[in-house]
Amino acid sequence: MSKKATQRVLAANEAKAVINRLRISPRKLNLVAGLIRGMTVSNALTQLSFSSKRIANDVKKALQSAVANAENNHNLNVDSLYVKEAYVGKNIVMKRMHTRGRGKSARVFKPFANLTLIVHERAEEAKPAKKSETGKESGQKARCASQEGV
Repeated sequence: MSKKATQRVLAANEAKAVINRLRISPRKLNLVAGLIRGMTVSNALTQLSFSSKRIANDVKKALQSAVANAENNHNLNVDSLYVKEAYVGKNIVMKRMHTRGRGKSARVFKPFANLTLIVHERAEEAKPAKKSETGKESGQKARCASQEGV
C-alpha cells in the first residue's frame, strides 16, 4: 500500500548535486560554471581553488558533493569522473529600496540562483597500440640517413 519508488532520472554512471538559493546573480554564476564544464573533476577542483571569483568556493562545495554522491551512493570510480553538465537557473529576487537625493528612492534587486552539477563516469578505454612505421615515415628516415652518409 506504499507509494511506488520513482524511476532514476540519471544514467547509472552519473551523479548529481543541486544547490538552491545561492546569493549571486545567475549571470555571474554561469561564468564560473562555464569554467568547469567538460573538465575532469580533479582539474575542475584545482581551477575552482585558484579562481578569484567569490562564488567559486560554493561551486567547489557543490562539485565535492556531487563526487561524494557518485562515490558513496552509486559506487562510481572517482578518478574517471568528469563534469558532464553544469547549469544555472534563476531563483527569487529580493527587491529593496535605496534612498537617493531630493527625497527620491531607487529599487535594488538582489537576485538568487540555483546550481546543478552532473558528474559522469568515463568508461575506461583500451589504449591504442603504437602505430608501426608507415612507408612515408620510413622513406623520410631513409632519406635523412642517406643525406648524413653523403
